[in-house]
Amino acid sequence: MVGWDFTRGVASAALLAEFAGELGIAPGDVLRGSGLDETTLRDPLAHVEAHQELTVVRNLLRRAPSGDAALLGLAVGQRYHATSYGIWGYALTSSRTVHDAMELALRYVELTYVFCVPELRVEADAAHLYCRDDDVPSDVRSFLLARDIAAIFTLVREQVGAPLRAREVVLRLPGPRDVTPYREVLGLEPEFGHERTRVSFDRALLNQPMPQANEHTAALCERQCRELLARRRERTGVARLVRDELLAVDGLRSDMEQVAAGLSMTVRTLRRKLATEGATYRALLDEVREAYAEELLATQALSVEQVAYRLGYSEASSFIHAFTRWKGVSPREFRRRTGSGSPRGGR
Repeated sequence: MVGWDFTRGVASAALLAEFAGELGIAPGDVLRGSGLDETTLRDPLAHVEAHQELTVVRNLLRRAPSGDAALLGLAVGQRYHATSYGIWGYALTSSRTVHDAMELALRYVELTYVFCVPELRVEADAAHLYCRDDDVPSDVRSFLLARDIAAIFTLVREQVGAPLRAREVVLRLPGPRDVTPYREVLGLEPEFGHERTRVSFDRALLNQPMPQANEHTAALCERQCRELLARRRERTGVARLVRDELLAVDGLRSDMEQVAAGLSMTVRTLRRKLATEGATYRALLDEVREAYAEELLATQALSVEQVAYRLGYSEASSFIHAFTRWKGVSPREFRRRTGSGSPRGGR
C-alpha cells in the first residue's frame, strides 16, 4: 500500500510559501527548519522530502492569522492545478475517459503532493473516492485533508470542464462555524465528524470522455510517469546521495569532483562505492537530466536553449544530441508530440 512519505517535486512547497507570503508571513519564517530556501523553491529541478513539506505546513499554521487550519487548507488546495504536477498532470489531461484519468492518477500517486492518499471504489451506480489520513500527523491532518480534497475538486473541474457533482461528501473534520467556504468549493454542504473521508458521485461520470484526450500523448506521458517513478524508487545508498547532490541548486552544473567533495569523498572512493551498487556517475547524471528534461519541456516555461542551460549543458546542441539519444526524438519534436506547444517567451 502506497504511503505519503515519498520524495516529491518542489512545486507544492513553493505554493505553500507563496500562500504564506500573501498572509504576511515572511519566507524565512515559513521555511524555518525545513532545510529549504527561496532559491530551492524557484528551481523546477529541485525535490523535497515529505517531512520538509510538513515543516513548511507547520510553520504556516503557527504564523497564520486565521486559526482554522481546515479553512486554510481549503483555500490553498484550489491552487493545485494540473500544471503544478508536471508530467503527471499532462498524463491526466490526455487520458481517454475520467475513469482512465483516475486510474492513472492513483497508479502514479507518488508523483503528486498528497498526504491523504486517495482510493477509488466502484459499486452499483456509484463511485466512491476515499482519502486515507490515518498516518498523517494529527497536528497537520485537518489542513492537509482539506487541501487534498480541494485539490481533487479543482483538478476535476479543470480537466472535465465542469464541477464535480458529488452525491455526498463526508469529512473527517469537525463541523465549522461557517460551511459557506466548503459549499463554494465542493458544490454541496458536506457532512462533518465522520471516521473516514469520502467523496461519492454517479458512476456514469467515469465513462465521460476527457475533453483533451489523445491516445498517443497519453501513452507517451504514462511511459514517462512509469520511468520517472521507477527512477525515484530505485536509487538508494550512495547513488541516492549523488542524485540528491545533482538535484541541489546548481548541482547539474557541477562535475564529479565537486559532487564527491560535497559528499566528503575522493573521486576514486565515490567511483568505487557506486560500482558496488551497480551504478556510475555518468549514468546517474544522464538519469537525472533525462527525467527533468521531460518535466521542463512539458512546463512550456523555458525554451530548448534555456532547458539545456538548466540541465548543465554549455551548448544547446549537446543537450539536443543527448535528448535524441534518450528518447529517439528531438526536444522540439518531443514537445510537439506531448502537446506542450512553444514555451512562453522562448524562441
